[in-house]
Order: sequence, then C-alpha cells, then structure tokens
Amino acid sequence: MKRFSEFLIGLLFGLGLILSGMGNPGKVIAFLDLAGAWDPSLAFVMGGAVLVAFVAFRIARTRSQAFFGDAMKLPTSRDLDTRLVAGSLVFGVGWGLAGFCPGPAIMSVGAGHVQAAIFVVAMIAGMLIVQLFQKR
Repeated sequence: MKRFSEFLIGLLFGLGLILSGMGNPGKVIAFLDLAGAWDPSLAFVMGGAVLVAFVAFRIARTRSQAFFGDAMKLPTSRDLDTRLVAGSLVFGVGWGLAGFCPGPAIMSVGAGHVQAAIFVVAMIAGMLIVQLFQKR
C-alpha cells in the first residue's frame, strides 16, 4: 500500500506540473523575464505550492508518526550558512538558464525531451561533484 500511495502522489505531482506549465521551459523563462514579456502565471502555481506546504507542515508538527507509522522527521535547522546560500544561487541560475528545476526536468525526460535529459545528466553530475568535495 505504501508504494502504491507513493506512486499516486508522484502521478499527482507530475500531472500538476503538466497542467501548470512547469514542464515547459519557455513558460518558466517567460516567468523569470521580468524586463521582457513577463508571464506571472507561475507565481500562482508557486503560491499554491507554498500554501499547501504551509498547511502540511502545520499538521505534521502536531503528529509524532507519519501516515504509514514511520517516525516523523521534520527539519530542525534554521541556520543560513554559505552552503545553503551558494546552493540556492546555483539552483536559481540553473533554473533561469535551462528553464527546468529538478521535478519538471525528470517529468520532461519521461516525455522524451532531449533538453531535459541533458539537464538531468548535468544535475546528477553536479550532485556527484558536490559529494566528492564533501568527502574531502
């Protein structure tokens, strides 16, 4: 049952990405183009996501167990350090240049988009490089 629920949640997430246009790099880049033909529609998508996450975290704080009985593991750190800020900047620049963030990129690879596959390969390479540096 747990795997089936995970599948349904992933399917719902993917459908939401498709319906919102997050899988379309042109729409994402138009959202980020504040000085040009700005498309504000993705702000509503992000606002909706923030609202859902806010409610979910408020509910999660009141629980000691996750839905399927595992221990509830919520983030506890509130520190802003160099790694967090640098990672956020790299994420934002990559999103702006490619028009993809990780979720929509993986969805777009499944739809056969070559640009998304290149992005995902580069993303995985970046994660591996970070792991190598962290081990030092």
